Amino acid sequence: MRDAFENAFGAEPDGTWSAPGRVNLIGEHTDYNGGLALPFGIDRRTRVAVRLRDDDIVRVATDSVEAQADEGRGVVTATLATAGEATGWSRYLLGAVHVLRRERGVEGRGFDALVSSDVPVGVGVSSSAALESAVIVALDELWQLGIARREMVRLGQLVENEVVGAPTGTLDQSAVLLAERDHAVLLDFRADTAEQVPLGFEAAGLEILVIDSLVRHDHATGGYGERRRECEEAARIAGVPTLREIPVDEVESWADRMPPHVHRRLRHIVTDTDRAARVAALVREGRPREIGPILTDGHVSQRDDFEDSVPAIDAAVEAALAAGALGARLTGGGFGGAAIALVDASESERIGAEVADAVAAAGHARPVVFAVRASQGARRDPDA
Repeated sequence: MRDAFENAFGAEPDGTWSAPGRVNLIGEHTDYNGGLALPFGIDRRTRVAVRLRDDDIVRVATDSVEAQADEGRGVVTATLATAGEATGWSRYLLGAVHVLRRERGVEGRGFDALVSSDVPVGVGVSSSAALESAVIVALDELWQLGIARREMVRLGQLVENEVVGAPTGTLDQSAVLLAERDHAVLLDFRADTAEQVPLGFEAAGLEILVIDSLVRHDHATGGYGERRRECEEAARIAGVPTLREIPVDEVESWADRMPPHVHRRLRHIVTDTDRAARVAALVREGRPREIGPILTDGHVSQRDDFEDSVPAIDAAVEAALAAGALGARLTGGGFGGAAIALVDASESERIGAEVADAVAAAGHARPVVFAVRASQGARRDPDA
């Protein structure tokens, strides 16, 4: 990447920083409802090579053909003062500049940056949070800011909410910034805590397959915001600050007191928080092979109660289970993106091929299937 940076900007970078994509094992849309979620960082990363400048100019480029087409030019140029006005793919990077300067009260220095990533975009594995977080850890070091990781989570959310316009919670940034190898992060959004939970997948001979449906979503313009408003309506009717306050055994008592679709949203959030707690307990006890049915129940809840799945994802889940997966579900914000399947590592290649064949045979685009492992969070790359 250093050579590519030098070709783009005529000098070597000061360093390279990276952040992983993430898979959410269980606990979907629970972040803005005060619930629990259990994400982990994956071994696909977004890398940002950066070199400080002596002026207030920021120049950013990427080797992503998709991003270049989105922006319409190879190098995007801004100033520190205008970074918050960015559009296209660069708003994730320049938005981080804007938020850091405002929230930390610093002037900062201009820089050149080159972005390279193998985190798929629009799949539900947090490509945007990976980019934002890589930039934040890079500028934290280069600008000598000394920001704690939990504060970085908040700053990343501000980029999404204010610059990108996506009404997301903090799940993605928490996973990307706090991840550890072969661990998930149990996030309690009511207590504002993050606990490292050993997954034990490698020791148990398990892998997670990501099944990219090729149906793209966009949280800034899709159904994500509508679901969030419906959850807020459910909480208002129930008279609670967040849906986390409603116990599982009281979910059905609200069925006749709110519109049916709003009650379904409530039921998903409460039961998925319960599922996240049960999955975390099982992996803590060294029983990761037993979590499969809970993951599958989570998909049924998203499909029927939260209604954020799509036919291609449903077909992928059904195909994975038929091929021998221990469990499978939609992951991420939904309305497209990817499914995940918990599989025996020795069967991973076969199951992946059978899933792709079955989904294509059902009339959907042939999905892209790849295995992921729980990986380290955002960092300065040691080989930079």
